[in-house]
Amino acid sequence: MANSQTKTPGDGGQVPPPLFRLWPGLTAYAESLAAMRAFTDARQPDSRDEIWLIEHQPVFTQGQAGRDEHLHTVDAGADSIPVVRSDRGGQITYHGPGQIVAYLLLDLKRLDYGIRSLVTRIEQSVIETLAIYNISAYADPAAPGVYVDVRGQRAKIASLGLRVRRGCSYHGLALNTDMDLSPFSQIDPCGYRGLSVTQIRDLGGPDLPQVQADLQAALQRRLGYEPGPGNSEG
Repeated sequence: MANSQTKTPGDGGQVPPPLFRLWPGLTAYAESLAAMRAFTDARQPDSRDEIWLIEHQPVFTQGQAGRDEHLHTVDAGADSIPVVRSDRGGQITYHGPGQIVAYLLLDLKRLDYGIRSLVTRIEQSVIETLAIYNISAYADPAAPGVYVDVRGQRAKIASLGLRVRRGCSYHGLALNTDMDLSPFSQIDPCGYRGLSVTQIRDLGGPDLPQVQADLQAALQRRLGYEPGPGNSEG
């Protein structure tokens, strides 16, 4: 476990790798949101950082500044996808089975990162992971997330949304891997009308467990933790 005296990368040292928690099955968004808030409120200066890997039940989530006009259809039927207001940054997005959601519960004071540095490190983790599968991807400083070009058109493959409280981050990234993309047609993804979305499966990449393992390694490396395997819990 890290302690309050552990040197950070910026100070010439490194902190131990985070604990990766793989949540089983499909998780309701409200459940993980409550758990992230509770974890952040309870953590101490020596609390170990954690990264949660989750697949959600189908849900649209609105960021703090989310505007209702970015949701095109509202179906009140029993099979409709719920809309949940979140305390993360950003506009509306969709989560569902086959999408890797990584929640980053990090002590940014201890790591000595600002929010812009954290966003860049997350984006580069995804870009490095996709490069393993020969998928060329890039970030856009004006529109956080990760993009690829598909038949000459920009398409989003990963979305980011973060919250920082008490110097610690929660929420994180959503990487489209092997999912039904059709619900994205009901929204302006991340608030951008006409923005296309894509996923790893459609670009010739591997299955979700392999992507999850590769992303975990990339996050640990890019976030500046000491080398070696991070602990995992199922």
